[in-house]
Amino acid sequence: MSEDNKKYLGIDWGEKRIGLATADGETCLALPFKTVTTLEDVLEVVKKEEIDVIVIGSPKKMSGAVANNPTWLNFVAQLKSQSGRPVELLDERLSSLAADALSGASQEKAARDEIAATIILQDYLDSN
Repeated sequence: MSEDNKKYLGIDWGEKRIGLATADGETCLALPFKTVTTLEDVLEVVKKEEIDVIVIGSPKKMSGAVANNPTWLNFVAQLKSQSGRPVELLDERLSSLAADALSGASQEKAARDEIAATIILQDYLDSN
């Protein structure tokens, strides 16, 4: 499959909400998609939208050290094993701050999560 035909899913993971964004290899433009709450919801989107590559924000401390959140690590492990798709990790340290700047402080948290996922995915697309 050529890069132009690939479909991408960006994920801003949170314990309460999971923001999603999508893009295709032709336009390389990430767009907010939806907010879900479970791994099963994410897997359903992967299947329904025929996603080829998954990009998830990797929580890091400002020092650059990986934040060892067991719940996040389990989510990523399950996503890798159950999706059957490549899962790329991308530093997300500033994605939520950038989402706040873009959406304004009064925006719904769900929209903020989708915007953060869009930023994560766009950063990935721009770097590849």
